Amino acid sequence: MTTRPSSDTVAVRPDPSPCRPQDLGKFEVTARDGAARLGLLYTNHGVLATPMLLPVVNPNIRTIEPREMWERYHVNGLITNSYVTWKHEKLRDPALKDGIHALLDYPGVIVTDSGTFQSYVYGDVEVGVEEIVEFQRNIGVDIGTMLDVFGRPDMTREELENAVVETADRATPSLTVAGEELLLNGPIQGGLHEDLRAHAGDLMGSMEGEHRGFAIHPIGGIVPLMEKQRYRELFQILLAARATIPPNRPIHLFGCGHPLLFPLAIALGTDLFDSAAYALFARDDRLLTPEGTVKLGELTEWPCHSSALFHHTPKEVREMEKEERSVLLSHHNLEITQVELARCREAIRNGTIWRLAEQRSHASPQLREAFEWVIEQLVDPDEGPVGQSALRIISSTNPVRGTAEHFGNDIDYRPHLLHLNAMLATRWRAPGSWWDDSVSSPERVVILTGAAPPWRNSALGTAVEALREEPRSVILISTPIGLIPFTLEDVSPWCHIDGSDDLWRMVISENEIDAWLDDLSLSNLPLDIHECLPDPDEIAGGDKRQIIRDWIDRCTVVDKLSLFCGINPKLSCDLTSNMSARRSRTDRMVNVNFDDQHCLSPRLPDGALSLTLNGARALHELNPNPPRKFQSEMEYIEGDHLGIPRVLLHDDAIPFVGQGRNVIHGFVLGADSHLIVGQPCLVVDSEGNLVAHGIANATADDMSFFTKGIAVKVRDGAMKQ
Repeated sequence: MTTRPSSDTVAVRPDPSPCRPQDLGKFEVTARDGAARLGLLYTNHGVLATPMLLPVVNPNIRTIEPREMWERYHVNGLITNSYVTWKHEKLRDPALKDGIHALLDYPGVIVTDSGTFQSYVYGDVEVGVEEIVEFQRNIGVDIGTMLDVFGRPDMTREELENAVVETADRATPSLTVAGEELLLNGPIQGGLHEDLRAHAGDLMGSMEGEHRGFAIHPIGGIVPLMEKQRYRELFQILLAARATIPPNRPIHLFGCGHPLLFPLAIALGTDLFDSAAYALFARDDRLLTPEGTVKLGELTEWPCHSSALFHHTPKEVREMEKEERSVLLSHHNLEITQVELARCREAIRNGTIWRLAEQRSHASPQLREAFEWVIEQLVDPDEGPVGQSALRIISSTNPVRGTAEHFGNDIDYRPHLLHLNAMLATRWRAPGSWWDDSVSSPERVVILTGAAPPWRNSALGTAVEALREEPRSVILISTPIGLIPFTLEDVSPWCHIDGSDDLWRMVISENEIDAWLDDLSLSNLPLDIHECLPDPDEIAGGDKRQIIRDWIDRCTVVDKLSLFCGINPKLSCDLTSNMSARRSRTDRMVNVNFDDQHCLSPRLPDGALSLTLNGARALHELNPNPPRKFQSEMEYIEGDHLGIPRVLLHDDAIPFVGQGRNVIHGFVLGADSHLIVGQPCLVVDSEGNLVAHGIANATADDMSFFTKGIAVKVRDGAMKQ
C-alpha cells in the first residue's frame, strides 16, 4: 500500500486530448540553445514536452501510483515493460481487454520497453520480434519499442556488429506490425565503438514502414556504463549516435535518470530519459539531489528540500516502517527529478544550459572528467562522428546572448562563445579606408585596456584620440575573454560579463595577445597598449571628433553586417557610403539609414542586427538568386562571406509569408548551409524574389527534416499591400 507524502489536496487534472491525426508522431522544436532543445512530441494521449523523464512503472509494484504521478507531479508520460505485462496472465488479460491505460489508471502517454533489457539481465526472452510489437499495439500503447539486440560494452566488435545488423534486420517487420497508430522506438546499439553507433544511427534513422519511420531513437546498452560511472564513454556514445540520427527524431537515453546527468546530456542533445531510480534508490534509503546521491543514514538535516520531506526530519524518516519510508523517499526523488528537469528547460529558454552543465560537472570527478573530454571535442574536433556532432553543436548555437555571461574557468569553451569567436576570426576584416579619406593597409594596432563596459562611455575618448594621432589604427578592446574590435563594443556576451571589478583590470599575457592578433590577421603590425580615459566626459579629438565618431559608426555597421549577415566588407562599404544614424540617450545607435531610408538597427539586448524591410531589400539585391533545393545530404559551400542566408519557400506558403506570417517547417524547399540560429535571413521564392525577412529559428539541416514548427520567425513580409 502506498501513501502520499503529506495531507495536502491535489487538484484533479483533466485528461489529455489526443493530437490531430496528421500530427501523430511529429516532433516540434519550440526553443533551442545549441543541441539542447525544447520539443513537443505529438501522441494519441497528449503531447510530451521535452526534455522530460519517463518514470519507470513496474505494473506489479507501484511505489507511486501512475494517477498520482499525473495529478501531483504533472508527469505527462511514463514507461512500463510490455514483456512483463505479456508474460504475466494477470496483467496480460486485462491489458488486452481494457487497454494499458486502464490497467495502470493513467491518462497520459504510455511508453513500453520490449524485453531487451530483461534479456541483458536474465538471458534470452521468450517472445518473438513481431509478437511483442503486435502485443504493444493491441494493448493501446502510445510509443512501443521493437525487440532489439542488447550490445554490452564487454562484447567483441564482431558481436556488436552482429547486434547492429540484427537490430536493423528486425526494424522493417517491427514497423510493419506497428501499424498506423503505434509509434515505435528504434534503439541505437553499437557498444563503445563510435563508428558502429554512427552506422546504427544511419541505419535506424533511414528505416521506413508503411506509415512512418521510427518516432524516437533510444541510445541502448548504456546501463552498464552508468552503473560504473563511466560517463565519458556515455557521452562519447551519445555524440557518435547523434551525428547520424535525423534531427527531427527525439533522442532517448535508455535507463538514464539521475538528475546529476541531465544538464550535460541535454546540452549534448538528449530529449528523453527514463529510470526507476526514484523508487530503487528510495528502497535503499538513498536520496537523489542535483549534485549526487545521499544516504539517509548519514543525515542530520536535509541537503535539499522537497514538499515530501518538508514536514519531517531525517531522524523521523529513519524511524518509519520500511514501506512507508520507501514511499516517502520515492516521492522526494521523483519531485527532485522533475525540479531539475524544469531547471534545465528554463536554462534552454534563457540560453544558460551549458553554464548549468558546467556547474553540475563539479559535483562528481567522473562527470567532471567527461565534461572536460567534451570540451576537448569542441575545441579540437576530429573527423569522426563525435567531431561532426561537436561542430554541429557549435554551429547550431546562437552566438550572441541577451543576458549576462557569468565568468568562470570554463567560460572560453561555451559553445556560443566558440561560435562567436570563430565568426570573428573568419568574417571580420580590418578597415581598408580610414576617417581621413586615406586608403591603405593598417599601420598599427591599439589595445584599450582597464575599462569596463559600456565601452562607448569608458573607452571612446581613448579610441578617438588614438585615431586622431594615427588614422590608420585598428582599435581593439581587452576583455576578460579576449580581444575584440572596438566597433563591436556592444555585442553580448563580450560586453555583458558578470564578475568582479578586478576582471577589467586583468592583463592579457603576451602569448594570448599574439594568439588573438593572429586570429584577426593583425600579428605583423606594431602594437600600442593604452589605458582608457577615466572620465567618459573628457572625449579627445577636438574638431576631428565628430568625423572620427561617424567613421567608427560606419565601421560598426560594416563589421556587424560582415559578422552576422555574411556580407563582404567591400559590399557593406558601398551600402554605407551615404549612412546616417540616430543615437539614443545612452549614446547607442538605434536607427541606421542608408540614403535616408531606415535599413537596420543594432539590437539593444545583444548588439546584433535587426533589419527593416528596406534593409532586407538592400541585402537581397547583393545576391538575388535562390538557394539550392535540399538534396539527400546538406551541401556545405566554403567561404567566409557568402551573403545573407536565404530560405527557399514552397509556392503554397508565399501568399501567407509574404504578408508577414512565420515560415513553417514542411514549406521549406532549401536553405543556405551558413544559416545561423537567432540571426537575420531572407525568405525567397523559386525565382529568387524576396518574400519576407526574419530571424532563423532552426539550422538549414533541421529545415530539411522537420515538418512541424516555426522555421523562420518573420519580421516583415515583402508583399504587403
